[in-house]
Amino acid sequence: MASPRLIKLSVTDTPVFSFNLKAETAEKSSAVLQKDEEEHNMYFNDQGFHTSLIRKLLTTTLDHIDHHVLSIYALGASPEDVERAYVRNSSYQRPALPVDEDIIKRLSNRDEFRKLAGQREHYSNFLQFFKRELEAKGADSVVHEYVFAGGEFADEMLARLFAGLMHPIIHLGFGIEFNQPSIIAQALAQIATHDKRLETFFQAAERMAKDAGNPGEKTLVQLQDELRNDPDIKRSVMWADANKIFDGVMHRCPEKMIKYASQFSANADHLEEKLAELINSTGMADLYFTGTAQNPKKAIKFDFFYIHSLNSNIFLPTFFAQPWMTMETKIRLLEWKARNDLLIYVSRGCTEPFLEDITNYTPKLSWEEVFKKTVTLEQDDGHAAKFIRHIAHGEKVCKPYEEKDGFRIKSGMWLKLGNMLVDSVCAPGPSWVRSAGFEEAWEGIPARQ
Repeated sequence: MASPRLIKLSVTDTPVFSFNLKAETAEKSSAVLQKDEEEHNMYFNDQGFHTSLIRKLLTTTLDHIDHHVLSIYALGASPEDVERAYVRNSSYQRPALPVDEDIIKRLSNRDEFRKLAGQREHYSNFLQFFKRELEAKGADSVVHEYVFAGGEFADEMLARLFAGLMHPIIHLGFGIEFNQPSIIAQALAQIATHDKRLETFFQAAERMAKDAGNPGEKTLVQLQDELRNDPDIKRSVMWADANKIFDGVMHRCPEKMIKYASQFSANADHLEEKLAELINSTGMADLYFTGTAQNPKKAIKFDFFYIHSLNSNIFLPTFFAQPWMTMETKIRLLEWKARNDLLIYVSRGCTEPFLEDITNYTPKLSWEEVFKKTVTLEQDDGHAAKFIRHIAHGEKVCKPYEEKDGFRIKSGMWLKLGNMLVDSVCAPGPSWVRSAGFEEAWEGIPARQ
C-alpha cells in the first residue's frame, strides 16, 4: 500500500484518464519512482526558471521523472518503455541533498517555515517535514491546511502553487490523482521552495473582481482576444526580457493586466462549464491558444510555455473531487488558474490564433496509435506525454459544451491536435518553440513545406 515513505501504484487506482493500464507497468513505475525520490534532487541545476533545454543546456530546474513515468504508465506503456524513459531522464539529475534535523524541527513553527520558504536548497528538509506531517495527519488534512485553508499563510502557499511554470500544481495533481502520499509530500516541498511573487497579482485580481461584482460573463477566449488587441498589453512584453512576466507585463502594465484577469470569474452554478471552458480554451483558451499559436511560414511547433497551462488543467477535476474541497475553494482555484493562464498568454507575446492549422490538418493516427507513439518518443521528457493525455481527456470533458460560445475546439479537432503534437516533436528542429508570439522565437524552426 502506498504511504508517505513508499510509492506503490495500482491499476485499481484509476487515473482521471487512462488507456490499457498494466499491472506489471505499475510495479516497474513504482520501483523507478521510488529510486528517483531516494537518489535525486528535485532541482537539478541552479537556474531560476524552467526552459527545458534539458540534456543540451541543462537550463530546466525540475526533475520531470515522476511526470513522465506516470503519464506514459497512464497511456499504456510497457515496463520496458518506463525503464527507457527513466534511464534517459535520470542521466542529468543531481544527487539528493542531505537533511538537517534542526531545520526540519524549525519548520513546525509557521514563522520559521515562512523564513525558509522559497529556498530551493531546503527542498530535502521540507520533503521530510511533509512526510512526517502526512504520517501524522493524513494527506487530505495536510494539503488543505497548507495550501487551501485560506488566510495569510495558506494563501502564500497557494500562490507558490502556480510558480515555476505551474510545476508545483502539476506535481500535486499527479500525487492526488494516482493516490500517492509520497508524491504529495514531494509536491508540498516543491510548493514551499518556490517563490510567492504571483500572490500580488492573484490577490489584486481577486479584490477587483469582488469590488466589481463581476458576473463572469466573459469567456477566456474573449479575454484573450481583448488582450491581443490592446496595444499597451502587446507592448508590455519584449523579447529581451529575462522574465517575461515580472520584467515584462507585470513591470510595464500591471494595472491593465490585473483588470483583464479580474474579468474571469466563476460561480457554483456554472463551475463544470467554466472548467470545460478552461480546458477547451487552453487548447482554445488554453488548448485554443496552445494549439493555434503557430507561425504560418514555419513548421508546426507548440509553445513550450503554453503547454504548461494546458497540461495542468487535467488535474482540476481531481482536485474538485476531493471531499475536503469546499465549493468556495473550487471556485477560487479555478479563477486563480484561469487568471494565471491569461498572464502566461500575454507573457509569450499574445500569439495570433491560426485555427485553420488545426482544421486543415490530416491525422494519420488513431488515438490508440497516438498513445503507442507517445510512450516511446525518445525526444520526450514527459511534456509531450502530458499534452497527449490532457487533450484525450479534454475531448470527453468538453463534448457537452461544444456548441457554446467560447468553445472553439470542436469534435474531431482533438485527435488532429494529438497527431500535430506527435508529428511536430518527431520533425526536424527543436521539439518546441519558446515564446511563440515573437518572431525571434521561430529562428531555427524549419520553413513550412
